[in-house]
Amino acid sequence: MNFENVLVELDDSLATVIINRPKKLNALNRATIKDLSKVFKKLEKDKRIRAIILTGSGEKAFVAGADISEFANYSVKEGKELAAKGQKILFDLIENLATPVIAAINGFALGGGLELAMSCHFRIAANNAQMGLPEVSLGVIPGYGGTQRLPQLIGKGRAMELIMTAGMINAEKALSFGLVNYVVPQEELLPLCIKMAGKITNNSPVAISYAIKAVNAGFKNNAKGFETEINAFGSCFGTADFKEGTSAFLEKRKAEFPGT
Repeated sequence: MNFENVLVELDDSLATVIINRPKKLNALNRATIKDLSKVFKKLEKDKRIRAIILTGSGEKAFVAGADISEFANYSVKEGKELAAKGQKILFDLIENLATPVIAAINGFALGGGLELAMSCHFRIAANNAQMGLPEVSLGVIPGYGGTQRLPQLIGKGRAMELIMTAGMINAEKALSFGLVNYVVPQEELLPLCIKMAGKITNNSPVAISYAIKAVNAGFKNNAKGFETEINAFGSCFGTADFKEGTSAFLEKRKAEFPGT
């Protein structure tokens, strides 16, 4: 498999998918989202693959966020389309994939990066990892499922705090919150993920696919939540706060939000 922004390594029944934009701290742009969607669809069809590890290149970032320069000038309609398409072709795809996906969080997982990790079936973090959803500091909200999956994983109160403060938490706090399953030194991250994948591949792939479907079914009553997130995300693109937040980010200055 040859993709511009994604590397795929195959080892018997295990596939390792590496987001490869190190100069951009593996930030998600439209091309990367499209590449990842194609990769996961192909891997799911390959019956030899029993488990997938998703990680970022280098030791600084899993995914440091979305590529803000791509959507800073979007309209409300374009904002809604951005969230709806991204959720459909990648984030929902991973969550409902019949093949188990382990997120190996090797550094920063912010914004769309944390949303990507949360769409995986479970997460293991390096001890240098930092996680958060900083979108409100840009005048927008998480648009790739963050307002829905984060409360499911860590509870409503903690999720509200993280989203509203735009703060980051370290790997140990993420572990105590239940956001990640394990925290290990950077050099032990992939070996542990491979070990966990090995335990998974010893079991029935059919039973595992049914288990994924059954567990996910317990959260399906939040379908309207995702729709609400998409609409609210898009609406943010019509606000002065969004224009100020993204401009300040791109100009590397502190935002002064007008509140409109």
